[in-house]
Amino acid sequence: MNSAEKLLQLEQRMNSQVLGQEELVRMLIIALLCDGHVLLEGLPGLAKTRAVRELAEHIEGEFRRIQFTPDLLPSDITGSEIYQQNATREEDQFRFRPGPVFGNVILADEINRASARVQSALLEAMEERHVTVAGKTWPLPGVFMVLATQNPVDQEGTWPLPEAQLDRFLMKVLVDYPSKENEQKVMQLVRAEQQAKYQALANGESGQHDNPQSEATLTLSQQEIAASWQAISAVYVAPAIEEYIVNLINATRHPQSVSDTLASYIHIGVSPRGTLALERCAKAQAWLEGRDAVLPEDVRRIAPAVIRHRLMLSYQANADNRTADDVVNMLLDAVVA
Repeated sequence: MNSAEKLLQLEQRMNSQVLGQEELVRMLIIALLCDGHVLLEGLPGLAKTRAVRELAEHIEGEFRRIQFTPDLLPSDITGSEIYQQNATREEDQFRFRPGPVFGNVILADEINRASARVQSALLEAMEERHVTVAGKTWPLPGVFMVLATQNPVDQEGTWPLPEAQLDRFLMKVLVDYPSKENEQKVMQLVRAEQQAKYQALANGESGQHDNPQSEATLTLSQQEIAASWQAISAVYVAPAIEEYIVNLINATRHPQSVSDTLASYIHIGVSPRGTLALERCAKAQAWLEGRDAVLPEDVRRIAPAVIRHRLMLSYQANADNRTADDVVNMLLDAVVA
């Protein structure tokens, strides 16, 4: 089984455990293939954390969960130096104790509930892939993903993520309610998991493995993930597709060249980081579909997740009840491949 087949099998496995969230699962797989980070936004109880845990369960490495709260400190994320009282040499008196950011899959749960000072502790880790503490730099693992969640409502006691940090997320995925049919399947799935868990506890077992498919876990090694990165880097992007991507991004910076309506809705456009992210994600989408070249539909499929959090909308857009996705759709309709 090659890497692409294994990842498609992983996607199928996740869809069987995270019901009704196929778009969320596909975006998580693409982010893994692009070596990027994802911001998940949705109301409580929509399986954001479950999806992250399900992905982490199938990746070789360490999963770390950080619950962001108002009293969290930066050192609670990055780690800190600990004084060694019995050290014989002066250089051994302080030892670095790594924080939870030193993992492979990091769940930053409710990231907007911590102060800006704490949020900034992730900036260096997400972009440079290392952490600096007390003047020393400590590298992070090769496979390193930050999957952050936030609630779009209940904004009391929260700190909105600054644009500089939002731009470091490869994608922003909006998680919506499942359909009625899928919600009924969710009840049946959770009921089966609870029965298995309670049966295990009644038999004197730990009850930790409440996933009925945990016995047949599909695990991606870090070497396989790196091989996938290499394969995706070789996916061909034709000059016409490159021009299409650049035109899409450029239209967010000069919307007046597209239409007066679009110009009235966009305050600040997308940075060059968005251009690179759109190309990388389109290549991963094409690779998952079994193609060795990017098509315009790959770009259009991935564009909302890549662009929506990088746009700054104007007051006019808010007054007209226009969302970032509305503006992205206007862009996709106006800019022709």
